Amino acid sequence: MLANRVERGRYLDSVALMRVSRSLETLSGVESAALMIGSPSNKALLRGAGLLAREGEAATPNDLITAVRARDERSAAAAIEHAAQLLSEVNSGSTIETAMRARSLAGALELLPQANLALISVPGEFAAHEARRALGRGLHVLLFSDNVPLDDEAALKRFASERGLLLMGPDCGTAIIAGTPLAFANVVPRGGVGIVSASGTGLQEVSTLIARMGGGVSHGIGVGGRDLDARVGALSTLAALDALEADSGTERIVLISKPPAPGVARRVLERVQRSTKPCVVCFLGLDAKDPGQAATLTEAAERAMGRKLEPFPAQAQRKLHGKRIEGLYCGGTLCAEAELIFRRKGLEGHRFVDLGDDEHTRGRPHPMIEPAIRNDHIARAIADPAVGALLLDVVLGFGAHENPAGVLLEALTRGKPVIVSVTGTEQDPQVWSRQVGRLREAGVVVAASNAHAAELAAGLVS
Repeated sequence: MLANRVERGRYLDSVALMRVSRSLETLSGVESAALMIGSPSNKALLRGAGLLAREGEAATPNDLITAVRARDERSAAAAIEHAAQLLSEVNSGSTIETAMRARSLAGALELLPQANLALISVPGEFAAHEARRALGRGLHVLLFSDNVPLDDEAALKRFASERGLLLMGPDCGTAIIAGTPLAFANVVPRGGVGIVSASGTGLQEVSTLIARMGGGVSHGIGVGGRDLDARVGALSTLAALDALEADSGTERIVLISKPPAPGVARRVLERVQRSTKPCVVCFLGLDAKDPGQAATLTEAAERAMGRKLEPFPAQAQRKLHGKRIEGLYCGGTLCAEAELIFRRKGLEGHRFVDLGDDEHTRGRPHPMIEPAIRNDHIARAIADPAVGALLLDVVLGFGAHENPAGVLLEALTRGKPVIVSVTGTEQDPQVWSRQVGRLREAGVVVAASNAHAAELAAGLVS
């Protein structure tokens, strides 16, 4: 039974909608559910998932679609009604009621005339238009939205550059500006290290490791994962380097990215060599001849701090002859880093899955928001006789689940080694030591960093 309900002229944040979607899928009789704004791309996602009925087809980008597929009409109707109740609770939350609200950019600037940065999170079809409007008003922009065409991204960044402004994104999931965490970020102290990152979880990992080694961050500037593409040309990365070089509170700079286009890499490295401040470069996966480049995120943080990260005492683990490691990750860059460490050791046949990738999150929350979506994968891996051990990440901070370690432990059963890294700080809402403690009490091996966790796992099969 398929049911859609359309609410005209209603918009809610996608994170809130994803949480409601997840809640509906736990109801008896519900097979699948999603709540989305009725943009063309969202309707295409619903159609592809078999969740779009005639009512939903008629929705506009100004409307909210509640879509449910259930085993019978009664279950579908109950789920639709439950969604309405949950949405009313979202609207009545104290934070929403007490916060300043505006219905337009002009109205927001009337409320905050001193503002110099706009955070934009709207469906991808409208994101470029809203970002251009904000840049035109003289605001720096953090563009959280994804699904922005690459040509639009390049044009926006040229537009920002002409005005001496910084465009972070699109798909910029993390930033720390003057000590203020934005989007998925952690609470880290202010300090002398500035970070430029084309990876959200990469920025989180490096900033939290710096904090745990006693340092601090001046600014953590996310630039979006495609900034170092040949068609964009690292426009935001170069602008961020200029900004940090001019910032009196920044003493050292760390640059993080997955492998850039070769020509773009040369341009960025040439700019780094001209910097008046010491720079650490970590192009994950790039077979660079320059030994000065950091090979892992952990090494990047260590070089920035001028010291080694203290490893955690390792629990003795048996060698896994003929077995494979199953890496199930919430953070895409953390997944890529672990796979890279295995590849550099010549270890083949192991499996690494980025559960935050689009194929796993269409119409569903990101696993950092709702880590329970990883639990089914964990159960299958534990049941698979070919899997010898699990390699996992836990990411804390604003926007992340309030107790990701607790959710993870619901899926774990004894019998196979589990190695985990926890990205976060003591000041995060989840409290790093509490999350680590819960995992250790359950017999999970917790490593000091993601790279350390991957090295431990590789040691079981090498």
